[in-house]
Amino acid sequence: MKCIVCKGSSIEMKVVDEQIQFMDDIVLLPLKILVCSTCGERYYDRPTLKRIEEVRFKIANRDFQADEVGKVLRAHAA
Repeated sequence: MKCIVCKGSSIEMKVVDEQIQFMDDIVLLPLKILVCSTCGERYYDRPTLKRIEEVRFKIANRDFQADEVGKVLRAHAA
């Protein structure tokens, strides 16, 4: 399989964190997907896309479990 973006042939199965925006927060969803090692293009199969949609639905309905990983702070402009 060649990458559709860079035409590279180094596509590997990797675990990545998909970022799902929820109001002012970001939920990280670990997924095992194909990723181009050259340009980083991600390839999602149908079951993975279905999983993402299910998690988005649960997040919207506040029916999900998540651990707090940390906090991001923004400095005041000078």
